[in-house]
Amino acid sequence: MDVEVDHYDALGLPSGEEGSRLSEQEINKAYRSKARELHPDKRPDDPNANANFQKLQTSYSVLKDETARKLFDDLLRVKREKIYRRGQQDSKRRKMMSDLEERERTAFVVDPSTEARQEEARIACQLKEEIARIKKMSAGVTTFEQDKPAREKKEGGDSGDSGASGLDKEKVLKVSWEKIGEDYTAQRLREIFEEFGDVEDVVIKSSKKKGSGLVVMASKDDAVAATGNVLGNLSNPLTVLPLQPASSPVVFTAEINELDRPELSNLVGAEAFENSVLEKMKRAAERQK
Repeated sequence: MDVEVDHYDALGLPSGEEGSRLSEQEINKAYRSKARELHPDKRPDDPNANANFQKLQTSYSVLKDETARKLFDDLLRVKREKIYRRGQQDSKRRKMMSDLEERERTAFVVDPSTEARQEEARIACQLKEEIARIKKMSAGVTTFEQDKPAREKKEGGDSGDSGASGLDKEKVLKVSWEKIGEDYTAQRLREIFEEFGDVEDVVIKSSKKKGSGLVVMASKDDAVAATGNVLGNLSNPLTVLPLQPASSPVVFTAEINELDRPELSNLVGAEAFENSVLEKMKRAAERQK
């Protein structure tokens, strides 16, 4: 059982109080030396090589983890104190202690030896849980790294329109403006569109000549209300279009010259950018839940 192993001794280090004072560098040095000695590649004829090397790694993980090492040091301390007490008791003292313990039990006083056993069991249980946690964490990292190629392949295959399927596109507005005069920040866009309702998110993409972004309104009605208005600074007004037109036609009251109307595909950049932004919004919403 892991709690019965002397993890200092497993690394060839002194145990007890001397072991508790060892630095992290001394532990790391001892582990590297012991790992070279017990590595399975250097023991091809030893059927227990892998098991012994795994035990060495477990002992190193315990001593490297601050919480686990403290629990292990406490466990060793309790065991040393128990051995010391036993060594100090002769037959007469044991009889006196027995009588005293009997009186204490009669008076509902906690038996010191029982309390020591309970403390030893509690610390041993905590140490066992810490070792299991370390093993589980190490196994999780290994599994994550092993599954990384398949996960990347799946994420690559799922890219595209399917990434934004969880977001209602009728609530999303495409906003663009020329990079002249006053520029627009995400906070500024939020303030402008909050006049028409709650704004869930704002994402900006800018180039040297043109700025653009996506504004996610709280409802479709708010998005429709914001679409038919001339917004922003009059010297550099915003062009606002729906990412996906609503089922009912929308009458645009703003007078925009057809020659000055930007192409839909150029408002926010390539379609891949829109999909990636929508996917980020979807993930952010799920995290908030």
